[in-house]
Amino acid sequence: MRCLILSDIHANIDALDGVLADAARHGPLRVVVLGDLVGYGAEPNAVIDRLRELPIEAAIRGNHDRAACGLGDTEGFNEVARASAAATSRMLTARSREYLRGLPSGPLAISPLTEICHGTPLDEDAYVFDEMDAVYAIRAATRPLCLYGHTHAPFGARLRGEELEFLDVSPGVAVTVAADSTSIVNVGSVGQPRDGDPRAAYGVLDEESRTVTCYRVAYPVERAQARIREAGLPEPLAKRLALGR
Repeated sequence: MRCLILSDIHANIDALDGVLADAARHGPLRVVVLGDLVGYGAEPNAVIDRLRELPIEAAIRGNHDRAACGLGDTEGFNEVARASAAATSRMLTARSREYLRGLPSGPLAISPLTEICHGTPLDEDAYVFDEMDAVYAIRAATRPLCLYGHTHAPFGARLRGEELEFLDVSPGVAVTVAADSTSIVNVGSVGQPRDGDPRAAYGVLDEESRTVTCYRVAYPVERAQARIREAGLPEPLAKRLALGR
């Protein structure tokens, strides 16, 4: 199985379309979505409609999806995120709301090799920020590879016994899932990168070769910013797209 990995699209249809166009060069791919389809961006319905057209292998919810469709509150959200969640909820069509409500929470095993989650296998809202977070997440994984999102930044680590090794997730570098270890990989955010690189991020999983490769692609950020402003969403949501923060 070969899969396109999409995470943290955040209602950015321009970034999603850029990723889908670029990913076509890798040949036919099933699609895995790691949550936060909506929130922050101005096109939640368009993103959901686009995903409905794709060969989805698996999709799970994120914290913004849960809040926008009424399955959770915005406790822990900052002021801008809270305003965005409320606006997203108002924008959602009944069909889109139903789609989000039907998404399962992670972790979700998609094959003997791979499981997916939004935050960590322990908690869909938890973040992997440092070495200890990585160790906790890896030890909670039930498959050799766990793909996750939520932090909006590419990251990879593997644990062999008690030894933690950080992985090179630079664009175009194939990360091998070693048989004698457990690995976690975040391929980055499609719609709102936070690693200082404004380009949309995605990944390709090749289960036969046991590899995950991250990619970046430029997209019309100015168009996504204009949509946010036209929708009356908070200005910081537009500005941060150009900064990758």
